[in-house]
Amino acid sequence: MIPNHFHLLLRTGKVPISTVMRRLLTGYAVWYNRSHRRHGHLFQNRFKSILCQQDAYILALVRYIHLNPLRARLVEGLDALDNYPYSGHSTLMGKFKRNWQETEEILKLFRKRYDSARRAYRIFLQEGIEQGRRHDLTGGGLIRSAGGWEGLKHKREEGHYQRSDERILGNSDFVTRVLAQMKETVKKSHLLRSSGMDLETIARRVSKVLSINAKDVWAAGKQQHIVNARSLLCYWAVRELV
Repeated sequence: MIPNHFHLLLRTGKVPISTVMRRLLTGYAVWYNRSHRRHGHLFQNRFKSILCQQDAYILALVRYIHLNPLRARLVEGLDALDNYPYSGHSTLMGKFKRNWQETEEILKLFRKRYDSARRAYRIFLQEGIEQGRRHDLTGGGLIRSAGGWEGLKHKREEGHYQRSDERILGNSDFVTRVLAQMKETVKKSHLLRSSGMDLETIARRVSKVLSINAKDVWAAGKQQHIVNARSLLCYWAVRELV
């Protein structure tokens, strides 16, 4: 965490990242506004997410994220970074305990014993200081590894095609697999819309399932049955139309 933004390395689960981030950012904004007696938006833009291939990039990402306070000159050297409270690095080094942060899995990638794992991890971090900013770790890894868009364009002109996407960080096989899954999702949504599926159709389904008047689905009230109807409408709309 640095003054104007923060990075999180998250593993996706049953709850979508968008839901996790919405709860986190909204909860923090509400707390901050109440604490400082202010109103309005706290964050300037929506969060940016990049899908990463775990095996190939997890250690590089851990190092890149944890060196951010050092690059931003918020701390002077690794000794100070070890005790910097606003970074997961200090947790990996055993200086702070945060139950929500996974440490064992990361440290075991270096050594089995915690003490030797922390020493190896710290050496790994030290080696990363000399690398500076890693632009290849901001998405579109295949594009940047080919020399940027111009390099990729040149390769394609020569007949060398690689799968790439600015929102995905991984090798060609990984990107191809992810894009194929995304294509299937888009295809399904397109077929549903082509068959006449729209918000009105979903709203009628909601009213039938919940046994309420169709008009109540669009109502602005706070009664529980109306809130439930709106929630179900949004859930189905995102799942089937987006």
